[in-house]
Amino acid sequence: MPLTTHPPSPPAAKRATAAPPRRLTRSAGLLAALLVLALVLLLSLAVGARPMSPGDAWRGLVDPASPAYSIVHQMRLPRTLLGLLAGAALGVAGAVMQTLTRNPLADPGILGINAGAAAAVVTAISFLGISSFAGFVWFAFAGSGVIAVLLYAVGGGRSATPARLALAGAALNAALFSYVQAVQLLDTTALDRMRFWIVGSLASAQASIVWQLAPLVLAGLLIAFLLARPLNALAMGDDAAQALGANPARARAVGIVVITLLCGAATAACGPIAFVGLMVPHLVRALTGPDLRWLLPYCAVLSPALMLVADVLGRVVARPSEVQAGVLTVLLGGPVFLYFIRTRRAVAA
Repeated sequence: MPLTTHPPSPPAAKRATAAPPRRLTRSAGLLAALLVLALVLLLSLAVGARPMSPGDAWRGLVDPASPAYSIVHQMRLPRTLLGLLAGAALGVAGAVMQTLTRNPLADPGILGINAGAAAAVVTAISFLGISSFAGFVWFAFAGSGVIAVLLYAVGGGRSATPARLALAGAALNAALFSYVQAVQLLDTTALDRMRFWIVGSLASAQASIVWQLAPLVLAGLLIAFLLARPLNALAMGDDAAQALGANPARARAVGIVVITLLCGAATAACGPIAFVGLMVPHLVRALTGPDLRWLLPYCAVLSPALMLVADVLGRVVARPSEVQAGVLTVLLGGPVFLYFIRTRRAVAA
């Protein structure tokens, strides 16, 4: 009697074939995102007061004999690397913050984390005379850390709801930026030093700032990636997280450290820039789902692409002057934020 084999049941067959394509799609998407970032990096090197072709920009990057070598290495490369690091920091911080607070509309720029860093830096500049990145980055860490803890406490701690966090963040954001504006009005010298920084700009990028910023951002990104599994468990609730072997209190504490480190470093380097940490995680979730093991790498790649696109547009739309990147991210992110709010209301209704 011939042996016959029976195909697996439909649910088992579906489970056997669904996971690899999903993983393959995510991997292919991440490779495509890396390609987009590479193209944006080259575009950032090519666009400026003196336009050059992508080929000339590439030769200026790799060939010391190229006429564009000094322009690329002294001006455009530090600016591009600053956008790369700051964008990755803000995007990953936004994704961690949304998971930690269970608020899909959380963003370091909207909920006051960046404003806390900005207020601390303005205090250091105006009252203590500190003007270097190495000097006031520690104030930025302190400001963002204090506001992160205060936001969590005012918003209700473990029982915090998205609405309460949003209201608490909006109140803290308004109060902190009112303080920043008051200091600027009272101290004209500080105003001259801060007027481009406070709106969020990459124009003052220097190689020394990039070298000091890089280890801070890379450390924050590494900790965030290592925290992906505990945060995935925490997103299902404290009881489920404990059942899966995670420590909710430790995950929250480390998450606050990550947000403080990334937001403080990025804000100290290029000023408070909003909406990068809101837009990119939302767009990425359509591709990856809520799994932070994929969400965080995507955000680390696509957030700097958004930041640099905003910076390039700012150089183009107002030649021979320029519009700061922070202004462009607000113009792009404001309508997106309103769309997300309207969509959530429609779903809730």
